[in-house]
Amino acid sequence: MQINLRRQIGELPWGYFTLAILLLLIGMVTLFSISHQQVPGMGNTFYKQSIFIMPALLLFIIVIHIPRTFIHKYAYIAYIFGIVAVLVPYALPLRAGTHRWISFGLPFAIQPSEFVKIITIIAVSRYLSDQSNKKMKFMTALIIPFIIILIPTAIVLKQPDLGTAVVMVAPIMPILYWAGARPYHLFLLVAPLLSVLTGFNSIAFAVWGISLGIILYMSKPKILIGIGLYFSNIFLGLLSPILWNSLQPYQQKRVLTLFDPSKDPYGAAYQILQSITAIGSGGLWGKGWREGTQTHLKFLPVQESDFILSVIGEELGFVTIAIILCLFSIMIIKTIKFSAFSNDRFSALVLIGIATILISHVFVNTAMTVGLIPVKGLPLPFISAGGSFLLSSFLMIGLVMNLSVNHST
Repeated sequence: MQINLRRQIGELPWGYFTLAILLLLIGMVTLFSISHQQVPGMGNTFYKQSIFIMPALLLFIIVIHIPRTFIHKYAYIAYIFGIVAVLVPYALPLRAGTHRWISFGLPFAIQPSEFVKIITIIAVSRYLSDQSNKKMKFMTALIIPFIIILIPTAIVLKQPDLGTAVVMVAPIMPILYWAGARPYHLFLLVAPLLSVLTGFNSIAFAVWGISLGIILYMSKPKILIGIGLYFSNIFLGLLSPILWNSLQPYQQKRVLTLFDPSKDPYGAAYQILQSITAIGSGGLWGKGWREGTQTHLKFLPVQESDFILSVIGEELGFVTIAIILCLFSIMIIKTIKFSAFSNDRFSALVLIGIATILISHVFVNTAMTVGLIPVKGLPLPFISAGGSFLLSSFLMIGLVMNLSVNHST
C-alpha cells in the first residue's frame, strides 16, 4: 500500500501545483504592498492572509490523498452537510450586514459558501456519473442536477452574495454538456435567461424572437410544444421591466453606470472609475512596488480582494497582469485536458466543473476591474485576500491533481 501510495503521489501533476504557488506569491507580494502601512496584527491584511497559508497547504495535502472512490461514495453526505453549513449563518448575528460567515470567536470567520460551491459540483457529478448516456438524451435527466445546484445557490443568493451565487450556478451547463446532454435541451434551459436579458431592448428582443423561432423550427419539436416554448419565452421577455423594478436601487445603479459611468461618478461608478484610473496610470511596467498612488492614498476601494488586479496594474504594470492571465490560462487549459483524457466519468465531470469555477472567477474579476461588467464582489483565486477563499482555492487544486490521476484505491 505504501509503495502504491508513493507511486500515485509521484504521478501527480506537480507543475499544476507550481502554477498555484506562483499566483499565491504574486498575491502575497501585492498584499504586503497594500498593508505595509497597516498596524501589525489581525488588522493587517498581509498578516491575516499569511495565517491561512499553512492550513490551505495542509488541506491540499489531505485532499490529494483521499481515494476517488471515497469522494464519489460520500458526495451526497458532504452535500447535505454543505447545505446545513450555509444555513448556519442565518442563526448567528449579522456580520458586516450579511449572513455569510460562521465565527468561532476569533478575529476571523469562515465563509461556508466558498466550500459549498465545490461540494455542489461533486454532488452533481456523482449524480450524472451514475446515469447512462442513453438517459442523458432526455430532458427529464436535467431536472435533478438543476435542483441540486439551485438549492444552495438560492440560500447563498439570499445571504446576500450575488457573486458566489453566480459562480455556483455557472458550471451546470458545461457539466451537463460533458455528461452527454443534448445541445438542444441545453439551449432550452438558457433561452429563458436570454429572453429576460434581451427584453430590456426592443431591437435585441426582436432579433432574439426571430432567432428563437428559427431554432425551434429547425429542431422540429411537436407543434404544441414548439408554440408553448416560443410564447412562454416571449412572455418572460415582456416581464423584464417588472424584474428590473424588483432590483435594489444600488443594483440598478451598478448596471446603469456600467454603460455610462458619468451618471454616478462618486457613487455606483466610483469603484470602476478608480480601478480603470489605477490600471491606466500603471502603464506597461507600472509605477513600482509600493508606489501606487491610487492604492496607498486609498482612492481604490476593496483593493485587497475585489480590485487587487487594479493594484497590480498600477504598481507592477500591464506586463504582470498579462503574466497572471497566462498562468490562469495554463491552469484552466490543463484542468480541461485532465477532464478530456480522464477514463473515469465522475472525475471528468468534477474537473470540468472546477475549470468552470476558475474561469468564472478570473473572467468576472478581470472584467469587473476594467468596467466590462457590473461590480459583483468576486475575488481572484490565490491572489485576493480572504482566508476561506484561499482554503477553497487549494481545495480545488488538490481535487484537480487527485482526480487527474486515474486510480481508484
